[in-house]
Amino acid sequence: MSIHTSKKEKRFLFTSESVAEGHSDKVCDQISDAILDAHLSIDPDAKVACECVAKTGMILLCGEITSQATVDYQQIVRETLRRIGYDDSSKGLDYKTCTVLVALEQQCKEIKQAVSHGKSDDDIGAGDQGLMFGYASDETEECMPLTILLAHKLAARIKSLERNGTWPWVRPDGKTQVTMEYKESNGAVEPIRVHTLVISVHHAPDITLQQIRKELMEKVVKEVIPEKYLDERTIYHLLPSEKFVEGGPKSDAGLTGRKIIVDTYGGWGAHGGGAFSGKDPSKVDRSAAYAARWVAKSLVKAGLCRRVLIQLSYAIGLSHPLAISVFHYGTSDRSEEELLEIVQKNFDLRLGAIIRELDLKKPIYQKTACYGHFGREEFTWERPKKLVY
Repeated sequence: MSIHTSKKEKRFLFTSESVAEGHSDKVCDQISDAILDAHLSIDPDAKVACECVAKTGMILLCGEITSQATVDYQQIVRETLRRIGYDDSSKGLDYKTCTVLVALEQQCKEIKQAVSHGKSDDDIGAGDQGLMFGYASDETEECMPLTILLAHKLAARIKSLERNGTWPWVRPDGKTQVTMEYKESNGAVEPIRVHTLVISVHHAPDITLQQIRKELMEKVVKEVIPEKYLDERTIYHLLPSEKFVEGGPKSDAGLTGRKIIVDTYGGWGAHGGGAFSGKDPSKVDRSAAYAARWVAKSLVKAGLCRRVLIQLSYAIGLSHPLAISVFHYGTSDRSEEELLEIVQKNFDLRLGAIIRELDLKKPIYQKTACYGHFGREEFTWERPKKLVY
């Protein structure tokens, strides 16, 4: 659907999704980041690449870790599962009885040599090649797309109603999806209304579909979505499968790094393909994506453009980005070349400088593993830099 209302203005639909803390892939993201945090809290220079696989009654950890810390992997996995709510085998996983398999090795010596041998902290080389994107749009205070913000808020609201005891029938898995109608004018986008909402909630067998739909509408939809975005044409698909008793790893295997669009901009902007969770900040997939978001948000908050996409690229062993690109969608009175100059003048995008400026050696990562890595003020990369230009 694309409705042309004028040469400069058009309307279109855009959809973003989020997933619950107990979604199989998100379980794995949280376990991977819990293990990363455990290492960084003892050894801030730990090199961690920890992947997780979840299936019925089983968690597998695999990857490469070189660290001074001694970490109890069993305890971390079980505590993470307990917090998420997997406390009974009827839910597909029980933190008390599940098997935890560990297949972790040391980081490859060749990578270590390329990254840090004979280099100062600011000049460490990237741990791999790759390309990363950062995006920002002035459509919300957070400079995030409203579609992904609302999808996260719906998922978080359901979890809070389970945690505070209001909804004892909720189980850990679940998904949300928001389709909005947008107006685009001269490259900037403005959300007009919610076109369609989808909520799939994992539930106990002893609650009726009618009751679930009523509760979701009253306690989630109406509480989370601002009234001005809902109208008589809004379409609601509340538990469209009509039943979602079997969920989690029992019905769908989980894997770290499979929710990269949920983690970022909900399909807006672009994605370089590298996942975040389980990776220490020497991995540019994570740290440079955070830096690119920091740059993008700083430009929008400075009023230099209304919407922007930043691309960075790196090579293994090299500290400086190979390329920095700025795309402003026609929303700036300055050229993209001028904005690029401002970026180069204000940001040191060497890997080591990013780690230092954004304080990325702290054990902050488990908090990022649910409800998105961006648009949340508690993270350093969400605090816009005051730009000199």
